[in-house]
Amino acid sequence: MENKGKMKMKTLDQLKDKHIGKIGTAKRDKYEFDLKIEVLGEMIKSVRKERHLTQEQLGKLVGVQKSQISKLENNTRNVTIETILKVFNALKANLKFSIEMNDGKFEAA
Repeated sequence: MENKGKMKMKTLDQLKDKHIGKIGTAKRDKYEFDLKIEVLGEMIKSVRKERHLTQEQLGKLVGVQKSQISKLENNTRNVTIETILKVFNALKANLKFSIEMNDGKFEAA
């Protein structure tokens, strides 16, 4: 009777394991990768706004069209690491990559 009306608490990891799949499964790996790409786009947008730059101004600093900055901020996947590095350089922001080697293959984190 003591548990009546109480909700059972679950961690975010438990919910992701249940609804997306456990870490290491293809579906979970894709989800985690997509999430990182989304965060990267949001970071670019946030720093650009902090620097009081429009997408067009940032594009000129980087040497790309405004539309490419827009696509990058909206998490398009068709962007090179070189472009990402140029964007953060133009924003005078540091970007750090880490590479992990798991079972003989490289993964960027």
